[in-house]
Amino acid sequence: MSTSDLIQRIDAALPQTQCTRCGYDACLPYAQAIALDNESINRCPPGGEAGIALLAQLTGQAIQPLDPECGSPTTPTVAFIDEEHCIGCTLCIQACPVDAIVGANKQMHTVLADRCTGCDLCLAPCPVDCIQMLPIEREWTEELADQARHHFQQRQQRLSLKHAESGSVAARVLANKPKVSAQADSTTHRKATIADVLAKARARRQS
Repeated sequence: MSTSDLIQRIDAALPQTQCTRCGYDACLPYAQAIALDNESINRCPPGGEAGIALLAQLTGQAIQPLDPECGSPTTPTVAFIDEEHCIGCTLCIQACPVDAIVGANKQMHTVLADRCTGCDLCLAPCPVDCIQMLPIEREWTEELADQARHHFQQRQQRLSLKHAESGSVAARVLANKPKVSAQADSTTHRKATIADVLAKARARRQS
């Protein structure tokens, strides 16, 4: 088996949640690291024990427990935005690796549940904590993984054309980034605007 074939087979065995819990920017870079650098096969929490066993079969590495530094095995979840408290900052849209969140600057955002991979990358950027991950009665199938890979690749291609960036975390932040005026681009004005928006959001939540 050629190295490129091995990379493809390892990538196909990964769940394509693009969650980065393995320590790599996406599933494919992790697959490449396993094939090329003999990276450990126990760094994918969404894949769980079954995923580790499959990777062991493909690579010849011994089956080993999931690396606790990467997190615990996870069941399928989907992101949910509390639309009442959403301030329309677009940070979750920028963080989503599969374009599962729609909305616009200063407008309410919502999650396309059938696209969401449960990666939870949208949680940390949200300044008002209006996103939560909810368990769902859905088995993560090979078909869903293929769809997630396709959506991720579409996004990466758009980023490359739009921003001339690589498929990195920096590229994710640039995705769908709203255009700003020269005034809004100044550090002082930007900080003041963010502080004002957060103050209003906190006041709304308290009331």
